[in-house]
Amino acid sequence: MSTALRAAISVAMLVGFYLLGLLQLALVGWLLYEIWTHTQSAGAAKASWLLLAAVGAVVVGLWKAIRAQPGEPEGLLLTPEQAPDLWRTVRELAQEAGTRAPDEIRLVPEVNAAVSEDAKALGLIAGTRRLYIGMPLLQTFTVDQMRSVLAHELGHYSGSHTRLSAVAYRGRAALHETLSRVGKWNVFGWVFKGYGRLYLLVSNAVTRRQELEADQVSVRVAGVDAAVGSMRELPVVAAAWNFYFGRYVSNGWELGYAPDDIFGGFGQLYTARTEELARLRDEEPDHETSRWDTHPAIGVRIAAMRALPPVQHAPDRRPASTLLPHLGGAGLALQAAVVDFGDRTVLPWDDFTAASITAIQQRRADRVFRSAARRLGVQEAGLAEIFGLVSSGGLGELAAEFFPDATRKEAAVAFADPMDDLITLAAVRSGAARWQHSWSAPARLVDPYGQPVDYAEIAKLAVDPSTVDEARHRLAAIGIHLEAARVVEAKATASGSDVIGAMANVRVDDQETDLILLDRGFLFVPAPKGGNEGEKRLKDLLSNNDPATLAHHYRFVPYEEVTGARITKAVPINAELDLHGGATVSIKERWSGEQLGKSRDTLEAVLKRINERAE
Repeated sequence: MSTALRAAISVAMLVGFYLLGLLQLALVGWLLYEIWTHTQSAGAAKASWLLLAAVGAVVVGLWKAIRAQPGEPEGLLLTPEQAPDLWRTVRELAQEAGTRAPDEIRLVPEVNAAVSEDAKALGLIAGTRRLYIGMPLLQTFTVDQMRSVLAHELGHYSGSHTRLSAVAYRGRAALHETLSRVGKWNVFGWVFKGYGRLYLLVSNAVTRRQELEADQVSVRVAGVDAAVGSMRELPVVAAAWNFYFGRYVSNGWELGYAPDDIFGGFGQLYTARTEELARLRDEEPDHETSRWDTHPAIGVRIAAMRALPPVQHAPDRRPASTLLPHLGGAGLALQAAVVDFGDRTVLPWDDFTAASITAIQQRRADRVFRSAARRLGVQEAGLAEIFGLVSSGGLGELAAEFFPDATRKEAAVAFADPMDDLITLAAVRSGAARWQHSWSAPARLVDPYGQPVDYAEIAKLAVDPSTVDEARHRLAAIGIHLEAARVVEAKATASGSDVIGAMANVRVDDQETDLILLDRGFLFVPAPKGGNEGEKRLKDLLSNNDPATLAHHYRFVPYEEVTGARITKAVPINAELDLHGGATVSIKERWSGEQLGKSRDTLEAVLKRINERAE
């Protein structure tokens, strides 16, 4: 089946999606007529309400989809004056691909390239063409590989693949808006879900075929070596991009810091991590794909490329950044256009890394300091108070909270690792050490002269009452002050927490509540009595709010505040939580309560873990 025919079928199915909605609306109208023609009882009113509620969700979704429009173009606009070499290359490739060049080129923060066209009248009238180029590709590809990617995207134009992009957008919008509004017990929604799956199967089959057709243009215009090379490099760049944000950016970002040059940092990491990237390039590309994927597997695409007639091309292994000489400045301009720093503190990379690691250490230390304060009966505690606990022989009880499977004596010995972290925090706060940033390896702790330092030996001395004074003297001798490491968050918060589960309409202390399970504690949000659509309410709540924000407005009980947990009934689960200070929290699951995923199992596991810790 040709791509054009598949696309026509896809459009016809989209029309059918709307017709299905109209048919269901007509069916409800007929049913209402029949109901009120034969009876006007209370049962008729209830049945009418149920029918209107069921079809109403569908109608609202369809109406919103009809009115939906693609958003404003994303990314940083690059004019021919700003990027003459890039524009010249794109125009030359467009001519070779036999198509009209794009009207705009935009730089985007993605490991991807794409094209769009604001065509009208179902693609019969051409519109503004836009080419989107991922900043990471310009930072990592060769000119050959970049030409291949650009030729592929221009191949979508020459194949008229973008003419129906607006229609495809509406189709997916219709699916999303409609299906997101129907509950799992809505019979009308069942019909739409089945139809939606069929539509996606056909639509995705079209796009997979279009990708293979665009690959043919890439090979013809840029050569098979460049085309295959770009295909093999894409997953490498994507893996590096994910590693970069996961390892270097995200932790500090969540803690209120931001690097001053996000895209420049990625370029430096890619240059520094040559060995790891080389190992990634040696991996065989994936040959398996799903019928739900919009792109064929990379291995399948490479095999199809190699099967095409060979075309000779002179290689150009210069870095793709030569097409945009002022790439660093463009990266900063892109950052200004697409990155919202909010109220984060923006720092140079060296300071950003140091501040991020120190904040992470402070958060871990605060957990220990809060427990020490509770045991000592004081408002706040720090490393000096913990040294006092060691001297008095009380470290074992504190350490047992963090090593529940050990005896008091074993826990005190095992506490050497947390003690090392606490001493490191004191060293950084005292100015005796700092965290040194590196693109090729993890950050390392160094002294003011740049020499690596390690406090593990002193930490072992610090957990033993017979040697704690020696540890104290050795720390003082190298300028580390115990008083420098003190609690910052005297009360536990949900900052940086992840959601691990959510249950709707749980009774907490006999109040109707939505229970959000975080990796740091229980979050109790008031819920409507006997509320319906609990699953949808939970999804909306979590998609529109950060857990820390919710914990600021609603009741949050950190796990560290819970001294014990009892499951009093297994199904539906009933439990009681004992808190520091003697208070008790009761949790009762409802038979009809909804949940996200297997949240009930998660709750049970959390309660059992708390109980084991308390024993």
